[in-house]
Amino acid sequence: MTPKTFEARCLRLPAATKVVQWEGTSVFKVGGKMFALGGGFAAGSGGYMFKVSDMGYAMLIEHGVARPAPYLARAKWVQLASNNALPDAELTAYLAQAHALIVAKLTRKSRKALGLD
Repeated sequence: MTPKTFEARCLRLPAATKVVQWEGTSVFKVGGKMFALGGGFAAGSGGYMFKVSDMGYAMLIEHGVARPAPYLARAKWVQLASNNALPDAELTAYLAQAHALIVAKLTRKSRKALGLD
């Protein structure tokens, strides 16, 4: 998946926003909380980074598709071995899941304000 497509897929998710931080890294957030990273720092150290479920974390790492993301591994974030480590459709599904995991942790008031409830 190209960086432009990655950005488009992230921003297509409900209430998703993008800020540029840390060495030009595109940080994708929902409700002010990160769910994916691309470019800048992420590109310099490998592929895209995103939040995953416990099972997704184990599976992606075990199959060598991803590794624990630097600084974010304890929060169950992975970094793809390369930007093309997963087919586009599969990566899109993981991004939607990352978004959903973060939305689930937002307060009911925040979800309602963002139109997610």
